[in-house]
Amino acid sequence: MPELFRLTTLSEAMQRLEEALPEEILRGRLAVETVNPSDAAGRVVAEDVVSPVDLPPFSRSIMDGFAVRAQDTFGATDGLPGQLTVIGEVKMGRPATVSVGAGQAAKIPTGGMLPDGANAVVMIEHTQPFMVSEVEPCGEQTIEVVRSVAPGENVIRVGEDLSKSEVMLRAGRRLRPQEIGALAGVGILSVQVYRRPRLGLLSTGNEIIPPDSEPEPGQIRDINSAALTAAAQNIGAEVIFFGIVRDNREELRARLKETFESCDMVILSGGTSVGIEDMVAECIAELGPPGILAHGLALKPGKPVIIAVALNKPVFGLPGHPASSLLTFDLVVSPLLRKMAQCEEKPRAKVRALLARNLPSAPGREDFYRVRFESREDKLWAVPLLGKSALISTLLRADGLLHIPAEREGVYEGEEVEVELFREG
Repeated sequence: MPELFRLTTLSEAMQRLEEALPEEILRGRLAVETVNPSDAAGRVVAEDVVSPVDLPPFSRSIMDGFAVRAQDTFGATDGLPGQLTVIGEVKMGRPATVSVGAGQAAKIPTGGMLPDGANAVVMIEHTQPFMVSEVEPCGEQTIEVVRSVAPGENVIRVGEDLSKSEVMLRAGRRLRPQEIGALAGVGILSVQVYRRPRLGLLSTGNEIIPPDSEPEPGQIRDINSAALTAAAQNIGAEVIFFGIVRDNREELRARLKETFESCDMVILSGGTSVGIEDMVAECIAELGPPGILAHGLALKPGKPVIIAVALNKPVFGLPGHPASSLLTFDLVVSPLLRKMAQCEEKPRAKVRALLARNLPSAPGREDFYRVRFESREDKLWAVPLLGKSALISTLLRADGLLHIPAEREGVYEGEEVEVELFREG
């Protein structure tokens, strides 16, 4: 086990983590479950989904107009229109009961079933009545066609959208609203998906109380459980909160064991700094091999982080300060959780701005500063928010994050810097 609080670089710690986990965990191959598509948004398909039907199940019009034989319109122009006899009308949502022959047409709405004999639809804008007199519903009417159509024009053929037995969704596809709609369109009422990664969350510390409690002197409400739950759910995890644990070794050991046995990943918030009452690292080390991979990262904020693997399950100890907790979740937990949830990491938008003040950085340590933007004389400035990492206000006011690499010893006022914008959702 690495020496406690021997600082490790972020990249080295993440490499150790990946090497300690089996491939199926890193690829998000958790157990498979069957769900209704209406409950499957954001889930990942575990096996290919095959269409059980042709879609559409009948050829239909995509325009209001007249169903015709395309060859009867060839050569039609404004100056020399073709003439067709209207033999009936297709009703929306009903079978087509007419059959179109040579020199004939049937009125048809958008979405209407193409009648037998017809192979194209002339838009209603490209026709005009040949007779002005009123026509009985079952009588005949002659129209003039002023534009020719090709076979299949303005028509969706049977199975043109999806054909029966066609693979419509490949395994590994994340279900978005459009996929959910497609499943409904072919009548699929259940789909095999990978189970969401189950994340167990524990808050630790004698000073922590639930958000719905009134704090007494020396107590603070539990911010991190709410913030970390939201962050994990945004990725696609199922989060189970196992409550607040006091700084008592036996209570912590029992609650941690319960959480560990019920979940795929465990996060403990708080209790990771060296101190008399800090027992989190020791309790994590007892869960099983290989144990703690890193305790203490060379970054600020977020130095007192624990990264561990026990019996093929990742376990993290994150700092208690809200800003540090969210940052280290983003840097350390999120990449792995995204792999387990098969949630693609999308590049964040970055903005270049001028730095509003000098920022120091220790050699060999990565520093992250929250900044807000200000416009001054048509130039964009990044203003560092230098409050302590326990302050909520810096989280609310920040627009993005400025990263100072380990090889830099700070950045200077007026220097152009790159700011990574915070992710929306």
